[in-house]
Amino acid sequence: MSERSTHWERLYSTKGETEVSWFQENPAISLDLIHAANPGHGAAIIDIGGGASRLTDALLQEGYRSVAVLDLSAHALDVAKARIGPAATSVDWIVADVTTWRPARSYDVWHDRAAFHFLTEPSDQAAYLDRLRSAVCGGGHVIIGTFALDGPDKCSGLPVQRYNGNSLAAELGPDFELVETRRDEHRTPWDSTQAFQFSRFRRR
Repeated sequence: MSERSTHWERLYSTKGETEVSWFQENPAISLDLIHAANPGHGAAIIDIGGGASRLTDALLQEGYRSVAVLDLSAHALDVAKARIGPAATSVDWIVADVTTWRPARSYDVWHDRAAFHFLTEPSDQAAYLDRLRSAVCGGGHVIIGTFALDGPDKCSGLPVQRYNGNSLAAELGPDFELVETRRDEHRTPWDSTQAFQFSRFRRR
């Protein structure tokens, strides 16, 4: 296992689902942005760094039939599978580091809530973007949530790279049109707030 994989596997193995700062009972902003992209129920949607997120539960409940979740931590995905129950068999669960993963198919919606901002090395950022470009189909949508420019500069003991919509657009390049950016004040389980930004792009 890589150092990055070991970090997240240890974290998810020692903390409960609701004991991490990023826990959301209701992933409302992610759902709103996916709805705004207007994918059909047969569209291929992948959640990058999804872990034990409840976004997968919500997408299945809404009738989406082609959902994939990628995460470094097998334990985090096992937590989600156990919570979802029998319906979890319809999900493509992928244990991988997105910077070395080789997509086997294309996706209509790429969703990432707070995975990209942990990649602070230019080589890792470039590797992530290479995978994104190879995986997102023409006309597909990319939704990336990161800490905002005034958000925390660390999370889970790791440094993060903060963004706004324009700086993310510069990273993705001219093949992706910035459609919208929304600010989100995330409330942690211990009642503090963290400033996030979510940006949605469309592949030209």
